Amino acid sequence: MIVAFTEEAEADLREIGDYIAYDNPDRAVSFVEEIIGRCLMIGHNPSAFALVPRYAHLGIRKRSFGNYLIFYRASNEVVEVLHILHAAREFDAVLLPDND
Repeated sequence: MIVAFTEEAEADLREIGDYIAYDNPDRAVSFVEEIIGRCLMIGHNPSAFALVPRYAHLGIRKRSFGNYLIFYRASNEVVEVLHILHAAREFDAVLLPDND
C-alpha cells in the first residue's frame, strides 16, 4: 500500500525533530528518519496494529515507536498517517478535535 502523510503528521515530525535537535541535531535527523521508516512499514500490513477504541468506527489505528504513537487509517490501497504524538500526550483533542 501507498503511505501518505497528512499535513498534521508532517508538522508533528518537524516538531519532534526540532525538540530533539535542541540537544542533539544529529540524532534528530536519524530519529525522524526512523519514525518515517516505521510509518512506511505500516503499508506492508496495516491491519497488524490495534484500532484506537474511541475511533474504531473511523478505522483509526495506532502503532507505537519508542515513546511515540503513530496514528493512521487505511483505505483504498492507501495508508494515511494522521498524527505522530508523544505517548504521554493526551491525544483525543489533537487526533480528531471535531469528533468529541
